[in-house]
Amino acid sequence: MQSCTRTLLRLGTFERYSTLARLRHRRIIRQTMSSHAFDRAYVHGDVFFLDEFADRQWDDPNFSGTRFSCDRKAFVDRVHQVAEKQGPSGLVEGYAPFCKHVFVPNEYDDVTVSAVAITDENRRLLETTYARRRPEEFAVLTRYFPADKVTAPRAAWLDVILYSREQLVKEHAALHGVSEEQVDAALPQAAWGIISIKAQSESFETPMNPITMMRNALGKAEGGSGVPLVRAEYDKAVEYWSLHAMIQ
Repeated sequence: MQSCTRTLLRLGTFERYSTLARLRHRRIIRQTMSSHAFDRAYVHGDVFFLDEFADRQWDDPNFSGTRFSCDRKAFVDRVHQVAEKQGPSGLVEGYAPFCKHVFVPNEYDDVTVSAVAITDENRRLLETTYARRRPEEFAVLTRYFPADKVTAPRAAWLDVILYSREQLVKEHAALHGVSEEQVDAALPQAAWGIISIKAQSESFETPMNPITMMRNALGKAEGGSGVPLVRAEYDKAVEYWSLHAMIQ
């Protein structure tokens, strides 16, 4: 009996320790991410700035979407030029009031589409893995084509996805465990942050990946936007991504 009691006490202590360790690890990650996220110079113009989430598309060798080698400032300047030329109609509505799109003709020869259709010929090349976009997010199961196994055509368009500055202040504060005042002081005063750039053949928005919709529904603290799932939109996304896969 005493042995059983000691065992239970040890297990209880271990469980409490494990919980504290996980909380401590998460806090360290958030502190690290906070210093990385805000102790930096943002590339920006009068209207748009390059958010840290899109900045990965230049810096992160493990990023699974569209990669860029061009100058960041030149890219942001080009987005300004295209948006100004297109006028009000060039700022296309997104999935929520805080989200917009600018569709920019691709002028970069080394930028290819980030996803391709699944065919009977290439289906056998698909691979899966658990991956996370950032250290503090949950890892999720993803399906992709290895970049060295498929040929990706040059993209015709770049879907530049924007979040309002106000939304990014809320998301960064929740995700990194800092105050909104800290984020507000760090971000440029430009109205829109570039959070992602998708290289594609279409001049319109393609469906969001279903797992991204689910992550958004989890809330800002888990790397999402806090927008709840809409079944009709989710079903459209499932239909599209059943026939397409990312290249990485």
